[in-house]
Formats: sequence, structure tokens, C-alpha cells
Amino acid sequence: MSDDAIEDNKSATSPAEVLLIFLKLGLTCFGGPIAHIGYFRDEFVVRRKWIDEHAYADLVGLCQFLPGPASSQVGFSIGLMRAGYLGALAAWTGFTLPSAVILVLFAYGASALSGSVGAGLLHGLKLTAVAIVAQAVWGMARNLCPDRERASIAVIAALIILFSTASIAQIGAIVLGGLAGPWLCRSEVPAASGHVEIRVSRTVGLITLGMFFVLLAGLPALRGLTGSTGVALFDAFYRSGALVFGGGHVVLPLLREAFVAPGWLSDDAFLAGYGAAQAVPGPLFTFAAYLGTVVSPEPHGLAGAALGLIGIFLPGILILLGALPFWDTFRKRAGAQAMMRGVNAAVVGVLGAALYDPLWTTTVHSPRDFGIALVGFVLLIAWRAPPLIVVAFSAAAGMTMTLV
Repeated sequence: MSDDAIEDNKSATSPAEVLLIFLKLGLTCFGGPIAHIGYFRDEFVVRRKWIDEHAYADLVGLCQFLPGPASSQVGFSIGLMRAGYLGALAAWTGFTLPSAVILVLFAYGASALSGSVGAGLLHGLKLTAVAIVAQAVWGMARNLCPDRERASIAVIAALIILFSTASIAQIGAIVLGGLAGPWLCRSEVPAASGHVEIRVSRTVGLITLGMFFVLLAGLPALRGLTGSTGVALFDAFYRSGALVFGGGHVVLPLLREAFVAPGWLSDDAFLAGYGAAQAVPGPLFTFAAYLGTVVSPEPHGLAGAALGLIGIFLPGILILLGALPFWDTFRKRAGAQAMMRGVNAAVVGVLGAALYDPLWTTTVHSPRDFGIALVGFVLLIAWRAPPLIVVAFSAAAGMTMTLV
């Protein structure tokens, strides 16, 4: 289907502009998928007004439901909405390329983070994520949980996440919000926003859904028939990307089982790459570029990095394209709108829980840490400073704290 099948609005954006915007985000979005959702909200809801708050929360809720990297799926959808399929590709490329290049360089031995100053820099970047997520929770709670019913859904969703160790708890919390919506959020249901309409035909949706399942079932069979190491590597990356729910960090155990267990690389090498992936901006799924570079079977190096990136991101993109046409029709119904209001409230709860764990519990260890995060939060909320300013401040503060 051509890009003409996607109905652009009056302010449609060129793929080149989408690429530049997402390239900037790919260079500055630290902190993992939850923080990325905060960065995207600031860029596309608050600053550029490409999408309204409710539609953005609906989109986040959909991507949280699906397997794959939620933040990359949200970015892909926004690029698709603004500039068609080329815009979607531009959004994915811009957001993914910076961290992938850095991790490939790290795989070849170009590690820039070492010693106490490097550790301080990394810690400062994590504190940036605390401020960004706090800003997202604050803004989304004010808009999406204005009454006691939706506030209660958000709190229950947060409690489910905080008191459960299962990765599926995130999906369960959002499902519960959707079930509670028609019961608690039936009044004052607004008309569905047109800003999020992405016209992907049902035919394309069914084709991409079919491709998702055919590859998931067919790659292991092809691997057994051919004995090709290239097929085996692609299958390992694709399977990991297709079966992960709950964000980038959840994919790490799957990748470890897929690559360390068969002896394709050592546990030390795997963990070293994981540490580097924590320090770079962009999606954590670009860890696949590092793995593809250092893995023992061929292809490795740059070819392996490309194979890893395509393999791990492809399933999330396929299932997203499969879901979008049906989701858009679903959300226009009055009952579905009430359900999505419940889902939106649950998303706020999920973000609030993530603000505490893992971000707060693994990052804020002292009054100094809290002070840095608090200044970043005030810069974002009160001074409306660009996220890049907060990144620079937090990184500089983190390095300074290691010297005093």
C-alpha cells in the first residue's frame, strides 16, 4: 500500500523533518522506555502539539498492550501519522541509529565511560530520567485522572505493579483499567480525537499480523532444516523481540538465554554490553547491535549488528501495524472510549509505579541525588526548559559530585 493510503492532515510533516526530530530525540532520550514516553510527550504533545493528551495516552496504552519496545512503537506510530510509511521509517531510524552506532563502537573497544567521572556521568543521566518521568506522571495525572474514579484506577494499577514481580503485571494492570472504564468512566465521554487517525487498511493489518506469526513459527523450522547460523541468529533476535512484554529491560533475560546459553558469547561480554546499553540514549533494544557485533557465529561485525537490529525490532513493528486499523475503529465507539479512559488512567498508574521502581529505587541514593532530580523537575515544570538542558545539567552535576 502506498503512502497515499495514509490521510495526512493540513500540517503533515516531511519524512526528512521527522528524521531530524527523532534523531535529536535519539541523541538525548536517556533513561529507558518509560522515560522515552516522557520525552515524547514533551516533544509531541506539549511543544509541537502533533497529538493531544488523550490520543497520546491511547497510543501509549495500545503499545503497552503489544509485545515489543513500547517507546519505539509509539515513535513509529507518530512518524506514520505525520509523514506516512516513509515518516515511520524515518522516526525509527532517527531514534534507533545513535545508540546503535555507540554500542557498535563499544563492541569494537571504544568504551568512553570509565572511572569515577564516567560513573558520575552515568548516574547523572539516570537522575535526568527521574525528572523526566516525574514530569510525565505530573502532567498526565492532571489531564487523565481529574476525578476520584480515574485516580482510583491509577492507584490500583500502580499497586498491582509495585506488589507483583511478574512482567505480565503491567499488561494485567492496563487490562483491569480497560475493564473498569465502562463501569466507572461512562459519563462525559468525549468524541474521539482525529489527531491520532492513522489510516492503515485492514488488509495491510491482516497481512502484517500473518507475517508476525509466520515468522515466529517458521524461523525455528527453517533453522532446523538449513542449519544456517544466520537464520539461527535472526531467529534468536526475532523470538526475543516477539515474546517480550513490559519494555526493553524485560528482553534482557530472553537475550541472555538465547545467546549466552548456547555459548555464542561469554556472560562477561554480555554483561559488559548491558552496562554500556544503560549509558546510551535511545531504545534499550539497540543492545542487539552490540550482540550482533560480538557474537561468535557468522555473520557478526557490522552485518551482525544490522541483522540484530532488524530481527529484534521487526516483530514489534509488524504487530503494531496489524493492530492499528482495528484499534482506530474500536476507540471511536462510545463504550470503547469509556474503556480507553480507564486504560489511560491505568497508564498513569503504571508510569507512577515505574517512577518509584526501578527509577527512584536504583537512582536516588542520597540527599544530593534528590536535589539534582528536584532541580531537573523544576526546570521542566516551572521553567519549561528543553530536556537537553536538563540532561546537560544532570550529567554535569553527576560528574561534579564524584569530585567533591
